[in-house]
Amino acid sequence: MLVIRMITMLLLLLPGSVHVLAASPGHYPLLRDSLDPGLQRGVERAIDTLALGRAIQNKKLAVALVDITKPTRPRYAALNGDEMLYAASLPKIAILLGAFVQIEQGKMEMTPANLESLTRMIRVSSNTEATRMLNRVGKQEVIDILRSDRFRLYDPAVNGGLWVGKEYGKSSAYKRDPLHHLSHGATALQTARFYYLLDTNRMLRSDLSRQMKEMLGNPGIKHKFVKGLEKYPGVRIYRKSGSWRQWHADSAIVESGKYKYIAVVLAEHPDGPVLLPRIIQQLHELIVPVTVASTGTQ
Repeated sequence: MLVIRMITMLLLLLPGSVHVLAASPGHYPLLRDSLDPGLQRGVERAIDTLALGRAIQNKKLAVALVDITKPTRPRYAALNGDEMLYAASLPKIAILLGAFVQIEQGKMEMTPANLESLTRMIRVSSNTEATRMLNRVGKQEVIDILRSDRFRLYDPAVNGGLWVGKEYGKSSAYKRDPLHHLSHGATALQTARFYYLLDTNRMLRSDLSRQMKEMLGNPGIKHKFVKGLEKYPGVRIYRKSGSWRQWHADSAIVESGKYKYIAVVLAEHPDGPVLLPRIIQQLHELIVPVTVASTGTQ
């Protein structure tokens, strides 16, 4: 893992790496500029503990962890943070964003039917509702929003990011991402940026941000991160996961008392359903002190 750490640090310090993504307005720093060496070492130890070093080296696993307990002073750590992997249903958050952008612009109303559709798309990962909302927003419109200067959630300069180029069903892909030819893809860092922008009210109007985050709460599928965090009292999770064959992904804002963090794991691994709960437990205890994590006391 020493080699991985050295490569990670060098990449983050390369000329031009600071200004690839537009600077955030106000006093929120770029996550890319917020690497915390101690947290980075902790993530590397966690992956070593789980014997997943080879998966990292082979770029079959990507992990991002951001401590946002102090939101204007985030602490970021990642392994393969800019590696784009197939992410199954996780990129449904891009469709959610597209719908809320149109609501903000007055192009869509939050009718009871649209509210139900978006909520089911996220909480129980309904493919039917995802496809319905994708077509309601517009397939190219979702891509344009992801690539826009406003969000830059898919940016070729940083190896891509969130991408939706296929309905969630048996139809063929209509537009694969130009770098990796994935139909549903993500990078860990860009996914973490999505949650950071959302939680700090820089993605949409504050009322829409709150409603969007609420939809990500109360997960209807109790696996991966949700399963891994069950043993910790007082945890609240706002998440979107994805699975297809050997590809497994999860992403979330996790709140535990006064602590708050973003975690993203993307994996191409046959044991993903077993590994992701273990990974999130390791990540959780890097942010939340063990006494708090185990007892819920502050």
